[in-house]
Amino acid sequence: MRTLKKQTTEAATASPRQFHSVTEVARMLGMSPMTVYRAIAAGEFPAVRIRGRLIVPARAIEEMVEAALADQSLVDAAGWVPEQHGRGV
Repeated sequence: MRTLKKQTTEAATASPRQFHSVTEVARMLGMSPMTVYRAIAAGEFPAVRIRGRLIVPARAIEEMVEAALADQSLVDAAGWVPEQHGRGV
């Protein structure tokens, strides 16, 4: 039987997650999930839809943070959203 400590250690050493749920992103950014959903629907925040579920690429969040820190300026999340080319969110 595996111990909780071993499971926790294995989880910590696993490869970093590539996607986050909208709820996780909202918590990270200190806003409500509805605000994130609305930004995604408006094409102002990057997300991927898989069978009706929206997930946010971790890389997009990391790159936004890095850009804000490097430039010490405001970062607009819409800059990380590809043009829609007629596809709905």
